[in-house]
Amino acid sequence: MGWAGVSNGDLIAAAEADGFDVLITADGNIRYQQNLTGRRIALIVLSTNIWPTIRANPAPILAAIETIQPGDYVEVALDRPP
Repeated sequence: MGWAGVSNGDLIAAAEADGFDVLITADGNIRYQQNLTGRRIALIVLSTNIWPTIRANPAPILAAIETIQPGDYVEVALDRPP
């Protein structure tokens, strides 16, 4: 998307403008840095950014995507693979 280096606030605005419904991140501080009031986009924050852990745990991520509403913030804890 060409968004490398875009700050959180601008990233959320760009994603929303491009029609995204959900932004998935591992930035746990984003909740305190961004106000989602009035936003159409929702945020899902993963407990890790380690790709093998994310890849091994699709079910909780998909469940969050299916139930999240615009302007919501959801944290998803992922178990590390054995």
